[in-house]
Amino acid sequence: MQNTALVVVDMQYDFIDGSLACQNADNAISQTLNFIDKHTKGQRGEEHEILDTFPILFTRDYHPADHSSFAEQGGTWPSHCVAGTHGAEIHESLVPYVCEELTFDKGCDKSAEQYSGFEGQNNAEQSLGEILEMLDTTDVYVCGIATEYCVRNTCEDLKKAGYKVHLLSECLGYVDEKGHIQALQEMSDNGICIE
Repeated sequence: MQNTALVVVDMQYDFIDGSLACQNADNAISQTLNFIDKHTKGQRGEEHEILDTFPILFTRDYHPADHSSFAEQGGTWPSHCVAGTHGAEIHESLVPYVCEELTFDKGCDKSAEQYSGFEGQNNAEQSLGEILEMLDTTDVYVCGIATEYCVRNTCEDLKKAGYKVHLLSECLGYVDEKGHIQALQEMSDNGICIE
């Protein structure tokens, strides 16, 4: 698995069992954990050494309470993933794999709607693309929530940036099953490997 990385998109409580709970979210988390176990199995040593071998990057919706995408502000969505709330936290089962430098927050500016993890920044104001480049990544595996929105936008931006993108179809939550299936087909047509 040299030159590969895993990008986990928005596996946060508001998308799992909160204000924007998505279908298949619980299953997506357990399948993601299986995938991580399979790729880190047999490795001894500290967490950071494991992450050096198979980096796991997280994107996080992380909004101010008055974000323009919220219905109360005239936007499309119910209030979700407000910075500092339980709903914005990454699911506890994934927390052992989370490190600050590899966590990218998006939607932090109240006037901007950001679906793609490529638009997020870590605590050092580095982008997902910059870090993947520093890690000499060629192939990116992607899982997360929701297929039709943040997952799709992140995959398409990774592809545009020249990465070989592998979308883990068992590890996805979605808003609507029909939209999920259509998004998978369109991503496949666009050269993203659906696995």
